[in-house]
Amino acid sequence: MGAAPTAGKRFIAIAGNIGAGKTELTRFLCRRYDIKPFYEPNDQNPYLADFYADMKTWAYRSQVFFLTHKFRLHLELQDEPGTVVQDRTIYEDAEIFARNLYRQHHIDARDFKLYWQLYQSISATLRPPDLMIYLRCPVRTLRKRIKLRGRTMEHDIPVAYLRKLNSLYEDWFKRYDLSPVLVLESDKLDWLTDLVDRVDLFRKIEHYLD
Repeated sequence: MGAAPTAGKRFIAIAGNIGAGKTELTRFLCRRYDIKPFYEPNDQNPYLADFYADMKTWAYRSQVFFLTHKFRLHLELQDEPGTVVQDRTIYEDAEIFARNLYRQHHIDARDFKLYWQLYQSISATLRPPDLMIYLRCPVRTLRKRIKLRGRTMEHDIPVAYLRKLNSLYEDWFKRYDLSPVLVLESDKLDWLTDLVDRVDLFRKIEHYLD
């Protein structure tokens, strides 16, 4: 059983594939509601560049790094007195990325079994989000955004890899029941410049912040 929520405090999580717009939406919500962001520790992962160059060799170590640091981040956000928003959750690391690497034989069965046991033990102790926002986005748009943001290590991510991640996200959200889910078609919405989209987004999110 996860930790109990604190009165007046809300935990918003933003989930989605690479390039779906999670960081952009996180920053936008923080500016709008003056809440504290918790970002994915990509820049701190010493295995990430090696992982993109050779997934089979570095997949397990990279995923253990993310699991460890996401656990630490989750504990930190639980201790925050006010509302927080997280850019990608610990759940996605296991349910989407580690599972995909296992299915592609980049993580072997023995290592994945140990990883999954660790993930289950950790997740059982955590407070789940009060709202999970899922940014659904087609692969074509993901590829355009990945190229535009200019992270060199991401340029050669195979289309098939992104497609498999999208499929796993859809499967996971069919099973996900830890919190309410708000699905946003991120390729069709423009909350930065379109007033109608912005007002609609505020209305939907504020329903869970009352």
